[in-house]
Amino acid sequence: MKAIATALAEVLVIEPAVFGDARGAFFESWNKRSFAALVGRDVDFVQDNHSSSAGGVLRGLHYQVRQAQGKLVRVISGEVFDVAVDLRRSSKTFGRWVGERLSADNRRMMWIPEGFAHGFLVLSERAEFLYKTTDYYAPGHERTLLWNDPALGIAWPLSGDPVLKPNDAAGLPLARAETFP
Repeated sequence: MKAIATALAEVLVIEPAVFGDARGAFFESWNKRSFAALVGRDVDFVQDNHSSSAGGVLRGLHYQVRQAQGKLVRVISGEVFDVAVDLRRSSKTFGRWVGERLSADNRRMMWIPEGFAHGFLVLSERAEFLYKTTDYYAPGHERTLLWNDPALGIAWPLSGDPVLKPNDAAGLPLARAETFP
């Protein structure tokens, strides 16, 4: 595995070493020691999630104000545009975002640490999206940042309006969102 820096220092794109031949391919999608070396700390994941979505679906931008979750995300079928937004007020990059195309073909993953909102837009006809979290889902602490807040200026690769769940459409703009210290 190797880490690729993004515009937000703590958010990393993880590229696994893929070994392929005429039979197909093999890669290690998770290794605790390797991951700790890449991110500079031990990370304990407590939950795995699997999301299946149709093309044009936008999920997010989600985060939890307590029981904040770090996420290691990847796509096993299809393609998404994955986004992380820094919500740590003490950070030099507060309110900035980074986006990356993740797909079954490029096998890239993205590490989004605690203190960031996360969301993705499905670019393919369908996508199967897997992610590990560092804390359990806590619906009472979940918040949604408005996906199209002009203050964020996220350049979603959209052709038309996305398909949104009502709570994602009703997310709060950054100026009114609950954030981290």
